[in-house]
Amino acid sequence: MAVALVVVAAGVSLGLWAASGGEGGATGPEARASRGGAAAAPTITGPGTSPSPTRSYPLSEAPRTIPAVRDHTPARGPGWRPEKGDRVVVDDPALADEGRLIAGELGLSYQGEKSDKRAGDLRLGLNEDEGANPESYVMTVRDGRVEISGPAEAGVFYGTRTLKQAAHDGGTAPEGVVRDEPAKPQRGFMLDIARKNFTAGWIEDRIRELGDLKFNQLGLHFSDDQGFRIESVSHPEVVSEQHLTKAQVRKIVDLAKSRHITVVPEIDSPGHLGAVLDAHPDLQLRSAQGSAVQGAIDISKSESADIVDDLLNEYADLFPGGPWHLGGDEYQALTRSNPEASFPQLAAAAREQYGSGATVADLTTGWLNDRAATVRKHQRTPRAWNDGFFRGTSVEAAKDIQVAYWTGKEIGARQPAEYLSAGRKVINYNDEFLYYVLGEPQTFVYPTGQRIYEQWTPRVLRGTTAVPERYDGQILGGSFAVWGDRPNAQTQDQVAAGIRMPLRATVQKLWNPDRPELSWTEFRALADRLG
Repeated sequence: MAVALVVVAAGVSLGLWAASGGEGGATGPEARASRGGAAAAPTITGPGTSPSPTRSYPLSEAPRTIPAVRDHTPARGPGWRPEKGDRVVVDDPALADEGRLIAGELGLSYQGEKSDKRAGDLRLGLNEDEGANPESYVMTVRDGRVEISGPAEAGVFYGTRTLKQAAHDGGTAPEGVVRDEPAKPQRGFMLDIARKNFTAGWIEDRIRELGDLKFNQLGLHFSDDQGFRIESVSHPEVVSEQHLTKAQVRKIVDLAKSRHITVVPEIDSPGHLGAVLDAHPDLQLRSAQGSAVQGAIDISKSESADIVDDLLNEYADLFPGGPWHLGGDEYQALTRSNPEASFPQLAAAAREQYGSGATVADLTTGWLNDRAATVRKHQRTPRAWNDGFFRGTSVEAAKDIQVAYWTGKEIGARQPAEYLSAGRKVINYNDEFLYYVLGEPQTFVYPTGQRIYEQWTPRVLRGTTAVPERYDGQILGGSFAVWGDRPNAQTQDQVAAGIRMPLRATVQKLWNPDRPELSWTEFRALADRLG
């Protein structure tokens, strides 16, 4: 057994670093021999270290992280702790952003592409594991170095998040090998900036938090009855006084991209368009008696489609990425007992477009399909709220429109299994677990992290009952959502504090829906320790 003398970072105490080659210890010439130098250690090319007194290390334990790693192979050894002068190196220039980020976070020196190995190195690399989950990674701690590899940049980034948490506040990444990947490909946080104006800086802070937790989507609901919150060139008249400039949005999108987070925009229609209609009252839906319907646009008018499509097309370049949320929920025309009698212009338009037996629900489904076609031209995948899909219509929603399932309380509510049995892909926004509605209106209460952690999984789409396991593959993931129904009920800081533990519980269950190893008390203590 070979040993090397370890000088603790402050140079105050000494320890002995013993290892066994088969269990991850430092036996070779490249092992770290000192932990006190201020400069990068040189490449070590001499013979192995000479014998000296030894002590053995216990088998390591998996790093404690949020979300928890899914597999760890233990080994004996001292692990790895970042120290000034240690290098971050990459095997591929595509990983430069990930390398620079973790180097800055851990106080290390980013050195770019290097082929030599030095004590203390953190090396990032892309492997050639074809067919592997692109968000998977392997983190190996051995011989005083760390190597993180994955089939794509996203997986390597998540490996650096694991390392960052393991090394937090003087911690040590344990010896051994972590193999990790998420159960669900969509792990989201949705923010209603239409009803409550959130500052760009606050949103950026959330992106950093989400990235460290391995979320990969940020939804921005920026148009509603109360406000339209992003600068517009095509229709500046609809924009609220308090709004984000496009420059601010680009900065948000770029920051999100650096954390492998896709920003998912939402302009809800044909309901929830009050801010747009304030500037275009001629497009507001009116009943046969002439009364205006709150937030609803008159979908019998071609000008209504024109203005919404103008906005969708305008923002396509601002929000690069796959998913696009079309809304589709709570169109008030369909809450009437007889929509055709209440809105004869909609009934007439439905018959003209879809035949003599067509209904207002058919016309509304056609509207959704047309908006989906608009974003599809920009290579986007459309999604819509589940109450924007209707039973018994002659016009069916396009098969590629994904279901954002949030409620089972709408008129004619359908069980999640109806969407799943029809082959649709579903994202879980279960309003009984994942809805943080400011002011707690109606029956909403602020969700707790403990309830999500102990009772919710991605298969629990409605209420507290899970759908059958055979549908698991169609459930793409889930999203925790903040809604600004009563915008002054909480400040931005109060919202950040209120969602802190629910976000951590949500991502834990999206990364691994199995029963967590830690109790809620232990999980909460870990979150407090990690900050």
